[in-house]
Amino acid sequence: MRSIYIGILGLWGCVFNLFAGNEGQVTRLTLTDAIHLAQKRSVDAAVALNELKTAYWEYRTHKAEQLPEIIFTGTVPSYYKQYSKYQQADGSYTYVSNNVLGMNGELSIEQNIALTGGKIALTSSLDFTRQLGHGAYSEFMSVPVGLTLTQPLFGVNDQKWKRRIEPVRYEEAKATYLANVEEVTVTTITHYFNLLLAKEVLTSCRQNLENANKLYEVAIAKRKIGQISEVELKRLRQSALQAKADQTEAGSNLNAMMFQLRSFLGLSESDTLDPVMPESVPDLHLDYQQVLNKAVENNAFTKNIRRRQLEADYDVATAKGNRRSINLFASVGYTGQDQTLSRAYNSLRSNQIVEVGFSIPILDWGKRKGQVKVAESNREVIRSRIRQEQMDFNQNVFLLVENFNNQSEQLTIAAEVDALAESRYQVAIQTFLVGQIDLLDLSDAQNAKDLARQEHIQALYAYWKYYYDIRGITLYDFWNNRTLDAEFEMLIRP
Repeated sequence: MRSIYIGILGLWGCVFNLFAGNEGQVTRLTLTDAIHLAQKRSVDAAVALNELKTAYWEYRTHKAEQLPEIIFTGTVPSYYKQYSKYQQADGSYTYVSNNVLGMNGELSIEQNIALTGGKIALTSSLDFTRQLGHGAYSEFMSVPVGLTLTQPLFGVNDQKWKRRIEPVRYEEAKATYLANVEEVTVTTITHYFNLLLAKEVLTSCRQNLENANKLYEVAIAKRKIGQISEVELKRLRQSALQAKADQTEAGSNLNAMMFQLRSFLGLSESDTLDPVMPESVPDLHLDYQQVLNKAVENNAFTKNIRRRQLEADYDVATAKGNRRSINLFASVGYTGQDQTLSRAYNSLRSNQIVEVGFSIPILDWGKRKGQVKVAESNREVIRSRIRQEQMDFNQNVFLLVENFNNQSEQLTIAAEVDALAESRYQVAIQTFLVGQIDLLDLSDAQNAKDLARQEHIQALYAYWKYYYDIRGITLYDFWNNRTLDAEFEMLIRP
């Protein structure tokens, strides 16, 4: 617990350092800081969280449907004053006045039956009628207790299918949320390294401009004593001007990259970010089969396949159940009637209803059979697509693992080339000053130095991107050997 508290304090300290201080403060930002901020403040992270909340409440609604529901319904009051047509004993018609005030209420406890797909309800109701006008009177009718069963026969059991599909759907939503968080991380890495690269390019441009100006000053002195030609002097002057133009362009690009990262992290435009070059990377070599097993175990894709298979089977079962419709309705209980409320609950009489309704097509020209065939064909299409998607999924995992393992070696090479190119450039400057190489050789060393630095940063970016792509597809942290998880209940609570 102590380590958890220390970690929380460290994170809040990082956030505090980012936002504390005067306006326009330069803030050193590590890659880890940027990832933490993006997962907490970015719009993409907020969208992922709200999608998770939607899925959570849909699942909660499904679970609530399996529990008893208490319902009170009533009409207070109901008043009618109208004339209605009435046929007399001799066949003639007359109109009679109907002037009545009524009230009714019913309390019921309803429960879905998951095993059969029906519904059972325990009810109690009271109805009051007051005839107004000449010969006014009141009447009460009570149903102290009644038991009602509604049951479809031979049809599809929606409750059974929902109990199979909805938990898978929610597990898919949780895995999708974790993958979306990792996608936020990958986007953060892209913006971060774009800014870092722009910073390094600007640093190189400033160094090149400073060196170009020094070389031009030395060249002026050498020209005065005749050691270099006027053409070489002008070429050095041109190089100095080009270096100044490159610095201006690099500065504009740095501001653009910084704006993108600030916007993604939800920071103020007055904040100046100073990205820090990551010093180390995890020493990992991943095994394809291990990564594939983790991906199959944790990725939302596996849950998505299972859900789509179940939904296709459900559609077929529904189409088959619609070929005939037979419903059972049964109600048993007691009822009482009197002009006083208390006596309406005495001398109760039996109240029973049993109905079996059915609808069986005699001739539908193959319509319902066609609906079954369409559902079965759609199921086969989904199965074929799933097989192809599984192959593509496995191939994607394989390529990610191969690229990550190769990138580790590429990063080592890029770092060594970067150091060698920088050393070569420094030697080239000194050699040029003593006149042992010409300006073309110096320019080539400078370009090689700049290119090596940029390729080093690009290699570092590719390494981290591949690593977090693998984390996103497996939902597993291979560096710390743990499954990615989240306190979903804590995230969803308002």
